[in-house]
Amino acid sequence: MSTRKHTALPKAQILIEALPWLTRHHGKTVVIKFGGNAMVDEELKAAFAQDVVFLRHAGLKPVVVHGGGPQISAQLDRHGLVSEFKAGLRVTTPEAMDVVRMVLAGQVQRELVGLLNQHGPLAVGMTGEDAHTITATQHRPEIDGELVDIGRVGQITAIDTGAIEALLADGRIPVISSIARSQDDGHVYNVNADTAAAALAAALGAETLMVLTDVEGLYEDWPHSDEVISRLTASQLERLLPDLSSGMVPKMEGCLFAVRNGVTTARVIDGRVQHSILLEIFTNDGIGTMVVPDGQGES
Repeated sequence: MSTRKHTALPKAQILIEALPWLTRHHGKTVVIKFGGNAMVDEELKAAFAQDVVFLRHAGLKPVVVHGGGPQISAQLDRHGLVSEFKAGLRVTTPEAMDVVRMVLAGQVQRELVGLLNQHGPLAVGMTGEDAHTITATQHRPEIDGELVDIGRVGQITAIDTGAIEALLADGRIPVISSIARSQDDGHVYNVNADTAAAALAAALGAETLMVLTDVEGLYEDWPHSDEVISRLTASQLERLLPDLSSGMVPKMEGCLFAVRNGVTTARVIDGRVQHSILLEIFTNDGIGTMVVPDGQGES
C-alpha cells in the first residue's frame, strides 16, 4: 500500500501545482483561437479537444474561434478556383466565399464540435452570422497608396455577444466560425480568425485570449535568435509590430487589441505541442509569449 501511495505522489504534486491557477481562473472566460498544425494533425486535434473540455470542467468558460486556411485552399483547388493573396489576405470572390462558408461552417466547425462532444454534450457550433454575433463591412486594404478591392473579406464593425453568453450560461462551449454578415449590403464576409477572436475576447470581457500558432511564441530577434519572449507589455509589442513576419502580424495585432480593450492577458502559444493550453494556464512555467497591458511589468 505504501509503495502505491509513493508512486502516485507525483500526480498529486502536479494537481496541487495547478491549484492557484484553478482558483485564479475559476468562472473566467477564455477565448481560444484554433489554427495552424493543431487543425490538421489528428493527435493534436484530439489533445486540443481534451484541453478545452478540461477548462470547462475546471470551472472556466472556454470559447473557441476558428478559421480554416489549409482546408479552404484544398477545397478551392478541388473546385478549380485560384487562391490569390494580396496584403496577406485571400482574395475572396463570391464563388470562393461560397466555398469558404461551406468549409468553415460545414467541415471544420462540424469536426471540432464532434471532437469536443466525444466528452459530453458540451459544444455548440455557430458562425458570426448567427444572431448578428459578428457584423462586418467590406475590407479594402491599402496597397502602394491605393485601396484595393479583394472581394468578400470583412472588417468587423460590431459584436453582439448575446448568443455566446447564453450558451456559456448554459454550460456549453461555443465554437465560432469567423464569418460575418454586413448590414449594409447583406453580403457574407470572410473575417480573419485572429482578428475575430480578439474582438470577441474584448466584447466578452474575457480574462484571456489564447492564439495557437505553429511557432514557439514571439522570438526576440528572428531569424538571428530563437529566444522566445515570455512576457511583454502592449507598448513593447507595438514597437515590435513593424518588424514582424506577415503571418504573425494579425495574431500580435489581435493580442494588442485585446489587452488594450479590457482583456487581462493575451497569449501566443505553440499549437504543435500537445496540451499546450493546459501547460500555459495551469503550470508555473507556462509556454509561449504573454502580452499584458501597460503598467503590468516589463519582459
